[in-house]
Amino acid sequence: MKFTLHTLETAPSESKPLLDDSLKSFGMIPGLHAVMADSAPVLSAYKQLHELFQQTSFDAEEMTVIWQTVNVEHECNYCVPAHTGIAHMMKIDPAITEALREQKELPTEKLQALHLTTLALVRNRGHLSQEERARFYAAGYENLHLQEIVLGIAQKVMSNYINHFAETPTDAMFKEFTWSK
Repeated sequence: MKFTLHTLETAPSESKPLLDDSLKSFGMIPGLHAVMADSAPVLSAYKQLHELFQQTSFDAEEMTVIWQTVNVEHECNYCVPAHTGIAHMMKIDPAITEALREQKELPTEKLQALHLTTLALVRNRGHLSQEERARFYAAGYENLHLQEIVLGIAQKVMSNYINHFAETPTDAMFKEFTWSK
């Protein structure tokens, strides 16, 4: 069964205020939000995770590294282009975005350590070796950062998995950043 890309007119009544908020925030309703509108609790949880992740101690580059590391690892053809466009809007160095998209070394040791730690957490379901922890801490990160990475992963698991089975089409504003593994 095909998933509906809801509008303010077609969404269940509980989801309409959430979609209206998306429209006000983005000037459009992102396809992911349109799909998630089937379930107001799902859309609400996703939006809350997004807001909470933006309140972590990570700066814009670090958030981009976490988001895109998970997106690329999960092969999300919706989220990689979206976060590439968002990274451009956030004035992230394109070298960072391209390295993440192409799975190449990042321009700084600190960002590379963050990338490798995020990747290890995703691949190993939260388990890190002593060597992985040592590299992460040597880069200047602390225990709280490990927990905040998990928050970012939780947000991306919701969007990546839902985009996979819903086959969410890339939003028009991000089509120029189309990506596939």
